Amino acid sequence: MKIMWAFAAALLLVPGTAPAQAKAEEHLTVSQIMERSVKPVEGEFVPAADAMPEDKYSFAPTNGEFKGVRTFAQQVKHVAAVNYMVGAAILEEKPPVELGGENGPDSITSKTDIMKFLKDSFAYLHKALASINEKNQTDQIKNPFGEGKTTRLGFATVALWHPFDHYGQMVEYLRMNGIIPPASRGQ
Repeated sequence: MKIMWAFAAALLLVPGTAPAQAKAEEHLTVSQIMERSVKPVEGEFVPAADAMPEDKYSFAPTNGEFKGVRTFAQQVKHVAAVNYMVGAAILEEKPPVELGGENGPDSITSKTDIMKFLKDSFAYLHKALASINEKNQTDQIKNPFGEGKTTRLGFATVALWHPFDHYGQMVEYLRMNGIIPPASRGQ
């Protein structure tokens, strides 16, 4: 976990390495940097979630060391729920939808509803990231995943690495079902 935090911080701080890196003469605000950093995450995660056919959304691998892993649908719902949790923590408000915890609501089961939940979570996350500025970025906010506090900017980095953690698992699920992930398809 510490390695992921360090990696995310390095991407934001090292010139030329982050996808959000702008031309040297362009001054970006903190929220613009975060926004430009989360768009590529969303741009790969959402199409991967959409690539799995609905009849395979309940797929979870069973061969090997896969006992108890999340289904494809559960992976998507989990990322969406965490997006909402991160956004709500940054905005210091209650999530705008009932989450049912970090695994998402049990009532959302169809691919259509899961995709809407996911897309809406990214829209809410963008709203939250847009609220971060030079004055509030280091303010202490409640950590929704446990005890203690964190900073807005520090917690916003969860939105950069967490979806990619699950994206990697989803890519495996897609390939196990003979589906080439959209990001790996030829142009």
